[in-house]
Amino acid sequence: MSSEGASTEYDLVVIGGGSGGMGLARRAAEYGARVAVVEKDRLGGTCVNVGCVPKKVMWNAANLASTLGYMPGYGLGVSKEALALDWPTLKANRDAYVARLNGIYERNLAKANIEYVVGSASVAGKGLVAVTAADGSVTELKAPHVAIATGGYPCIPPEMVGGEHVITSDGFFELEEAPAKAAIIGAGYIAVELAGVLAELGTEVHLYVRKHAALRAFDADVVESLTDALEHSGIILHTFSPIGSVAKDEVSGKLTVTTAGENVEVIDGFDVAVAAIGRCPNTDGLGLAELGVAVQDSGHIVVDDFQNTSVEGVYALGDVCNKRVDLTPVAIAAGRKLAARLFKGDATAKMDYTNVATVVFSHPPIGTVGLTEAEAREQFGDDAVTTFRSRFTNMFYAMGDDKPKTMMKLVCVGDEHRVAGIHILGLGADEIIQGFAVAVKMGATKADLDATCAIHPTAAEELVTMRISP
Repeated sequence: MSSEGASTEYDLVVIGGGSGGMGLARRAAEYGARVAVVEKDRLGGTCVNVGCVPKKVMWNAANLASTLGYMPGYGLGVSKEALALDWPTLKANRDAYVARLNGIYERNLAKANIEYVVGSASVAGKGLVAVTAADGSVTELKAPHVAIATGGYPCIPPEMVGGEHVITSDGFFELEEAPAKAAIIGAGYIAVELAGVLAELGTEVHLYVRKHAALRAFDADVVESLTDALEHSGIILHTFSPIGSVAKDEVSGKLTVTTAGENVEVIDGFDVAVAAIGRCPNTDGLGLAELGVAVQDSGHIVVDDFQNTSVEGVYALGDVCNKRVDLTPVAIAAGRKLAARLFKGDATAKMDYTNVATVVFSHPPIGTVGLTEAEAREQFGDDAVTTFRSRFTNMFYAMGDDKPKTMMKLVCVGDEHRVAGIHILGLGADEIIQGFAVAVKMGATKADLDATCAIHPTAAEELVTMRISP
């Protein structure tokens, strides 16, 4: 369904057809609301188009490649040396999958009788959204409720010298061939994930971080284990290495990365440099200032616990707002809660941003939920915190010479040893953490885990058999 001939009055107009906006729109329609969704780009937002979905496809490919080194030990006549990567085929199949999802999203809107309006939206006044189509024509949509779910985009600091030679994670998914040598700049999820994917697929990877490690906000044991895993995988980790400049040789097209600070390094021969050092909110052109919607200095829209902005009848959710848990399921859940409050009559419905589980699709993956040990000690005091930790080799690696370690950790608080945090790095962490996140959400104690019979032989059984850390 397009904007042509569309009705202009609705109960809800959603600006942004990504995960959060779609979650809100479809749930509101289920409750009987007349809804319009405005999107200027492909439906599905960052997650479907240049985020979770294509990233997971690449991670799956890298995971398959990483298992090849263990096949001879299992009597299978394949080795990693025999790997022949056909990047164009991988990209074509990945892009086709994303396109299918775009189509599914559009069909889901039609099935729910949600108006799909293509164009750039701005909030032109209270209860009024102006949509500018590609041909310059403007359609006005009226609704008592307007929700902004425009997400974010990867940004390169304007002060980076040579930033024009650097691509972002969006550009990574446009690469037509595998780079032989890549510089990844950043210390967060995206940097670590892209570094791991490229390394497992045969690229020489240099990961540049400004401070002592990647993923510094994670539990210290995760950070330590990740650092070991990165170096073990062949990734060259440059710590305390802010970027001074990126230069391009106009003849060869190769890039030279120069770091700043006390220990200046100059490394050349890069085919690509990827900046994964931050995301900015998509708020340009929305008319927020004119309407009086409060925003932070970063540009993120300020909302309360119920996703209300400072202007009545205008809401914001997902990566564009100041509730900074930039995860697709969080945006979807927040949208559904808002729909329940506005159209189901559930006045207390709001997103609970505590104990949200998350996964980093690194190699190996990380799964975590709840408090880190440092956070628990700060919140409850040192005497109230008990940790349980284990490092072991997953049985999968038993048939090979290379035996990377899995790390699992419980952070417990109080005399009852309530499980306040679970942290895993290792094979299967991405799937294991979901079930244990339920336990944390329900307030499980260490005794509850101890009373659970283990499933053997699995890695997950370690979480119900752990003893106190030395």
